[in-house]
Amino acid sequence: MKKLIACCGLNCETCDARKATVENNNELRKATAEKWQQMYNSPEIKPESINCTGCRENGVKFSYCSLCEIRGCVKAKGYETCSECADMATCQIVAMVHKHVPEAITNLKQLN
Repeated sequence: MKKLIACCGLNCETCDARKATVENNNELRKATAEKWQQMYNSPEIKPESINCTGCRENGVKFSYCSLCEIRGCVKAKGYETCSECADMATCQIVAMVHKHVPEAITNLKQLN
């Protein structure tokens, strides 16, 4: 199973937080923080918080990961990703991700 596909199906390999972490790129951290501050109306996101190795990879996680309801649900059920859950297609927890990033569903389906 591809480890760079997050629990919800997002591709961590394309995530700027992961890229900034792997490349130790402080300019990308700063740009990502500024972008996410505006996108999510979250002024508390600072460049130093932009560190993540990927949702299911060992290592540092972006601070939101500890609060992520999707990640928590997957872990509570003993799954690797939502793809293992029979309720994925009707799940309201992951629905918003799949609504805004439809390729996340495709990523999950390709894992099986």
